[in-house]
Amino acid sequence: MASVQISDVRKSFGGFEVLHGVSIPIEDGAFVVLVGPSGCGKSTLLRMLAGLENITSGTIAIGDRVVNNVQPKERDIAMVFQNYALYPHMTVAQNMGFSLKLRNAEQSDISTRVKKAAEILDLTPLLERYPRQLSGGQRQRVAMGRAIVRDPQVFLFDEPLSNLDAKLRVAMRTEIKELHQRLKTTTVYVTHDQIEAMTMADKIVVMHDGIVEQMGSPLELYDHPENQFVAGFIGSPAMNFLNGHLKVNGGQPYVETENGSRLPISAAPAASDGRPVVYGVRPEHLDLAGDGIEAEVAVVEPTGSETQIVARIGSQELIAVFRDRHQVAPGDKIHLRPRADVAHLFDKDTGRRL
Repeated sequence: MASVQISDVRKSFGGFEVLHGVSIPIEDGAFVVLVGPSGCGKSTLLRMLAGLENITSGTIAIGDRVVNNVQPKERDIAMVFQNYALYPHMTVAQNMGFSLKLRNAEQSDISTRVKKAAEILDLTPLLERYPRQLSGGQRQRVAMGRAIVRDPQVFLFDEPLSNLDAKLRVAMRTEIKELHQRLKTTTVYVTHDQIEAMTMADKIVVMHDGIVEQMGSPLELYDHPENQFVAGFIGSPAMNFLNGHLKVNGGQPYVETENGSRLPISAAPAASDGRPVVYGVRPEHLDLAGDGIEAEVAVVEPTGSETQIVARIGSQELIAVFRDRHQVAPGDKIHLRPRADVAHLFDKDTGRRL
């Protein structure tokens, strides 16, 4: 195991810079998830950590060693890819032990390590099968087993679950997290799925357009997003955003929307009366109440465990989530009351949290 220090890393393709001075401290034994939309630079950064992309400037250190110019095979890392990358003509056992064979390891050592990894991942009955005889989840476990036998200082995962169906993704998510808890190896995991990030990570790094927007624990990012991008990216369904103006007037502050609706807040910044803002409220923080804001129901989406209602306040749309089942239909008028103590305010121009 080892810590990883990514310091002011930049990456350019020709004259076009795609990573703009990224710095991320990763503690020894941590499970860190890089998350963001397509094109944000997360996979490029992972490939630079793996040694598959050159670094334009900055440093990457694994443990006490700067690895900028170190070959991938000498970095003591193991990578699990999106497409499994298994050799079709080799058995599961041969696939898992192949990297050790390339190092000229003793066959007895290879067999011992493969057996141990197979037991951890419940692959023992499958060791003599070929990849074509395995399901998608089993192939992904073999790819993970191939990484485990190397006993690396750092595991790297590049969207390993994106090819699996929804039910299998949930199961594999649990397996990977349990594996990390057992091995306690430093892990860097890339995904565009914020649910994976929230459920698996010790620390989430939210990236956007080649910069780090925010890093912290899952609930820290969920409860205290630093800007509107993070607030909208973390959470499913996403946070609702309503444009309006702050009103203070010496009394209880509120945000007034374009159609005159008043949105409650617990406090307002000093000297902010009349300031244009974006009001953020999560779907589960909206309550049905007679004294709430009038909204027109557009779509009702029952999922069994909860009901999602898409409604409109004037020209602005929002989503509300309720555990209780409410008998509403498209076109109905409902009254929604945001919870003032968990509402968020963002600057209209910069998107920064107020």
